[in-house]
Amino acid sequence: MSDLRHLPGRQLIDAYGGGGFRFGDHGHKGSVLGLPSGMWAWPYSGAAELDVAAFEKVLEEADEIDTLLVGMGADIAWLKPEIRAALRERGVVVEAMATGAAARTWNILVGERRRVAAALIAVP
Repeated sequence: MSDLRHLPGRQLIDAYGGGGFRFGDHGHKGSVLGLPSGMWAWPYSGAAELDVAAFEKVLEEADEIDTLLVGMGADIAWLKPEIRAALRERGVVVEAMATGAAARTWNILVGERRRVAAALIAVP
C-alpha cells in the first residue's frame, strides 16, 4: 500500500482492512475521506480522536453533500453531538456505523450517483 494524499474523483472501495483501503488501482494505509472532490488521506485512527476540526474538508464541500457516512472503526461508536450539530447546520445528514458497513454503503450510494461523502477510520 502507498501513502495517498488525494486521488481525484469518487472511487469505489475494492477492499478494506489490514489498516487501510484499496480503491481506484491504489492502496492506502490509514483512514480516508471520500468527498465530491475525491479520496483524501485522513489522519485519524479512532473515534475518540474525532472533533469538529476533523471534518473541516467535509464542511468545505457541504454544499455538494446530502449524507455523510462515518465509519467509526471495527465497532459502532457514538459521534460527538457538536460534530453532528456542525454538519446539520450545513445541511448534511450524518450516519455513523462500523467502517465495513460504511464502505459497503458508500459503494452503493456512489453507484447510484447520490450526493454522499464518507469519513472512514481504517480497521485492522
